[in-house]
Amino acid sequence: MQTIKAAVCREFNAPLVIEDVQLADPGMGEVEVTLDAVAICHSDITYASGAWGGHLPAVYGHEAAGIITKAGTAVGTYKEGDSVVVTLIRACGFCPSCAGGKPTICETPYDTVKGPLRTADGGPLEQAMACGAFAEKVVVDHSQIVKIPETMGKDVASLLSCGVITGVGAAVNAAQMRPGQDVVVIGAGGVGLNAIQGARIAGARRIVAVDMTEEKLEIAKEFGATHGVLATLDAPWKAAYKALGGRGADVVLITVGAIQAYDQAPRYLGRGGKAVMIGMPHSGAQASYEPVILAAIGQGLVGSKMGDVVIQRDIPWMIDLYEQGRLKLDELISGRWSLDQINEAIADTKTGSAKRNVIIFDR
Repeated sequence: MQTIKAAVCREFNAPLVIEDVQLADPGMGEVEVTLDAVAICHSDITYASGAWGGHLPAVYGHEAAGIITKAGTAVGTYKEGDSVVVTLIRACGFCPSCAGGKPTICETPYDTVKGPLRTADGGPLEQAMACGAFAEKVVVDHSQIVKIPETMGKDVASLLSCGVITGVGAAVNAAQMRPGQDVVVIGAGGVGLNAIQGARIAGARRIVAVDMTEEKLEIAKEFGATHGVLATLDAPWKAAYKALGGRGADVVLITVGAIQAYDQAPRYLGRGGKAVMIGMPHSGAQASYEPVILAAIGQGLVGSKMGDVVIQRDIPWMIDLYEQGRLKLDELISGRWSLDQINEAIADTKTGSAKRNVIIFDR
């Protein structure tokens, strides 16, 4: 076991604590990645608030990039010195979901409390989301990483690990958008902006962004939205209908966890339309629909975890789009912070104004 610095959650809804923790060496199929950057996702904040339960103490963080510094056995072609992104998608490769091309919903359980992390005194420490990347290093399964160009900035690359693949993947993989379709994206935060980019890349005809402020709607247009609608209107779906030329959307991408957004989502749909549920409400929260309407006009609801991606296929594709200038990544970063500033970065993220805040490790 080696000693590293990590931001530890010891109490829900309390500041994270920077402390020494122990990290095991990589075992069979695992690699150690020394991190250069980890972005702050709203899922990390939600977990740290206790909204989804979980073991404490814990180390959150799951949107990271760095360099492999140790490799266990049976890790394929990965080797020390490789630049990689680290994701939470730990896939066995053999269960029905993995074999069917759905590694994001792998059925093989992994006990995150019995992972490679321990407290300084050897006690249990949860490796949240199979990553625990609010730390100087991680030990993860090789199924969770993808090699990236050495010349690519790790701060930018870290965004590919969650927010980008979730948003772009939802439009391309989950919604299976076709050129010429109309889409409404509810929420113009980190995931929402990438859902907008995904819709643009898929060839959407019109892209309507829905959010709470004019400022965020203007940002959405920079990423490809053709129209913006304030969610604060009495009936924002009516404004969306008008923007779409008097019809409902073919696809609605719900990128926020607010229950009101889920309640309203079907109202934006046209005949035969599909709503894709991406944002993660708190456990126990419930939305309601009138199913006879969905049945009568052929509408559908579908969940999407991590954009239904296959990271070894989709992340290299997105890197190519970025290098070609067709996918915005640099513009997603709102601020860069040190690990010691993580609570300030989280507070800034909670304001809703930040697209993505990134922790940079000085090494």
